[in-house]
Amino acid sequence: MRSGTSTPTLEDVARMAGVSTATVSRCLNTPERVIQATRDRVMKAVAKLEYTPNFGARVMAAQRTFTIGAIIPTMENAIFARGLQAFQEALHSRGYTLLVSSTAYSPQMEQEQIKALVGRGADGLLLIGYDRDPAMFRYLEQQRVPTLIAWAYAPQIALPAVGFDNRHAMAQLAGEVIARGHRRIAVISALVQGNDRAADRVRGVRDALRACGLPDGDLTVIETPYGIDTAATAMTTLMQTATPPTAVMCGNDVLAAGAVLAAQAMGLDVPGDVSVTGFDDLELARIVSPALTTMQVPHREMGVQAAKALMALVEGAPRTPPLRLDVTLKLRASLGPAKEG
Repeated sequence: MRSGTSTPTLEDVARMAGVSTATVSRCLNTPERVIQATRDRVMKAVAKLEYTPNFGARVMAAQRTFTIGAIIPTMENAIFARGLQAFQEALHSRGYTLLVSSTAYSPQMEQEQIKALVGRGADGLLLIGYDRDPAMFRYLEQQRVPTLIAWAYAPQIALPAVGFDNRHAMAQLAGEVIARGHRRIAVISALVQGNDRAADRVRGVRDALRACGLPDGDLTVIETPYGIDTAATAMTTLMQTATPPTAVMCGNDVLAAGAVLAAQAMGLDVPGDVSVTGFDDLELARIVSPALTTMQVPHREMGVQAAKALMALVEGAPRTPPLRLDVTLKLRASLGPAKEG
């Protein structure tokens, strides 16, 4: 605890820990450069004195704010939570602070938040997907704010990225659905406007149909806002048609959960009457009954790798090619053979 009313200084911490002020600074800014025993001694002194580093002085010395911004489409679901948690942990280990904002899938709101974070001195930005006005990328380039794309992978676009190929992943899943005899396939997708991940997943289903010699023009796609209830409404619409699908592929696990619940509410068996698949492999995918066949996205690995890549850019490293992470097919009970007839 502090004694008296004076604010503890870096020198006070150094004196108590028996080290130089430079060592204290390294412990706070680049702890990996200090041996564990010394780091423990310094941090014990920091805690005892209740020392708070002088942020302004640190910024002036390093010419950085040690702040990273992340702008995500929504905070209303768990799709981005696991990856962002790993992203923050990796940043924190190197002394960076994360600021997160949400756009509600609004391009205008995203533009405002990008400019707000740049105005507050963010050293770098994490953005989800590539689909935005090219003028925003030019703006970030002019402001010299390193930017990294996550949750998507497009090697033909010359931007730093850590993600996965949404189109190829959904094509792989659709191939499994087709292999089980399904020909009447429908898709419940998130809204694709301004969402290249959702659009690519629909394209992936069409790719798989064409690869198997099936007409993709007959594919029924319902776009719906994200949610269990909205997915249930879409599923009810699909299953009330004259020739309902035998398999419904959903753009994410939450939509798939809503589809399963709607089918069961209509008295349909999943997968006996209709198969349902998801995407992401959230915890929800294993809780739903039957458990969802889905594509497992390496959220935590993506968060860690994105943090490392963005910090490297902030610290002056040259750009590297986009990093593609692998997804994994998870076959579970919600996918069965096509119903005859």
